Amino acid sequence: MWKDNLQDTIAAIATATGEGGIGIVRLSGKESLAIANKIFVGLDKKNPAHFKGYSMHYGKIMDNQKIIDEVILTVMRGPKSYTRQDVIEINCHGGRLSLLKILDLVIKHGCRLASAGEFTKRAFLNGRLDLAQAEAVIDIIRAKTDSALKISLGQLSGGLSHKINKIRQGLLDILVILEANIDFPEEGILAQDLAKTSLGLMEIDKQLSALLSNASCGRILREGMHVVICGKPNVGKSSLLNALLKKERALVTPVAGTTRDTIEELIDIKGIPVRIVDTAGILNPRNLVEKKAVKLSRRQIELADLVIILFDASSKLDHQDQGLIKEVKNKNVIAVINKIDLKVRIEKDKIAADLSKVVTLSAKSGKNLNLLEEAIYDFVFQGKRPSPELMLVSNLRHIQALRDAQKLVGQAQVILADKLPTELIAQNLKDACVYLDQILGKDFSADLLDRIFTDFCIGK
Repeated sequence: MWKDNLQDTIAAIATATGEGGIGIVRLSGKESLAIANKIFVGLDKKNPAHFKGYSMHYGKIMDNQKIIDEVILTVMRGPKSYTRQDVIEINCHGGRLSLLKILDLVIKHGCRLASAGEFTKRAFLNGRLDLAQAEAVIDIIRAKTDSALKISLGQLSGGLSHKINKIRQGLLDILVILEANIDFPEEGILAQDLAKTSLGLMEIDKQLSALLSNASCGRILREGMHVVICGKPNVGKSSLLNALLKKERALVTPVAGTTRDTIEELIDIKGIPVRIVDTAGILNPRNLVEKKAVKLSRRQIELADLVIILFDASSKLDHQDQGLIKEVKNKNVIAVINKIDLKVRIEKDKIAADLSKVVTLSAKSGKNLNLLEEAIYDFVFQGKRPSPELMLVSNLRHIQALRDAQKLVGQAQVILADKLPTELIAQNLKDACVYLDQILGKDFSADLLDRIFTDFCIGK
């Protein structure tokens, strides 16, 4: 079905909804230039079918004798275009009405409305991008921080694909040795071939481990980290949220229990997209409202990637604090002792005995706030500073495929060590190649493509 669809000429609005200086209607397909001929009138009166690739032309979009808009028409001839087909981009004024009228007009003249991600799907199907690169396109669009953008750009440029192809080639090199021995069993597998196979499998396992070792970090940079601020009432949770946001987002009063609902914001902490949630103070609820607020807070803690548990430095630990420590002990936790600008009475050593990471700060003055940001950064990168050229795997589909491939490589190593039939090793490595091929798009189904490109915006 998707092969037939490649013959259609598709169109979509390629710019975001809303008013803007410029809006773009994009066409791709063999009829793009012919459709442009019917609706575009340039100052030089030339036929768009004769325009050179990578050229821009000023003129008007016309519906019969009616002017729709003044535009710049951009021509990109296949195969030197994003989709490797003829592509036309109509740059018009950015009002919604103008864009919709031009889109309606090109559809009337033979275009089909593009589905989500169909331009990038064509780039993949026509060999312009592999599947890992195509998926990086949507990650670039959705990147929330410079670090996330950098990862996605690296994947779009083929950095991850290069590493996957290198591992895949290593598997094929080993398969050549194994298949030769399978084809000529009377010779028996030579000692040097066994040694070469063993070393090759170890190296491939090492390369897969290197990619997977930073996968959790890559996923966080791609999807964001869910961080929850919790603590008993009036310890300064909302003040800490405001300090991290560097603006007054949550209402702060001396009255305990001011926050009744969760407050959620997205912030950039040293390049890490953090979805931070301020929760209601956890206490013994006195009424139905407080009961629901506490239940919601506990649910947020349960789902969090990281919990920041807050304590009041001016008060000694009480049973509520101790209960919260027990509640979060098995989570990833940073303990924060707030209000150090007041007289410190809290027993820091008791907190440190149960929670390994403790930061002291003043949310009100901002003192030591950088230490908390550093602790969050270290949690993501496990205390290691990533090198500029580090390639992080961030896509959950890629991570799972790499894990499956590594599992099969590990099984092949066991089979080799146990001196079991060579055919079993070869089959494991062939199956491992299939998982790698799924990342690159060498092996795919229509359902897989639909799942991937459905997440794209219509015009990309």
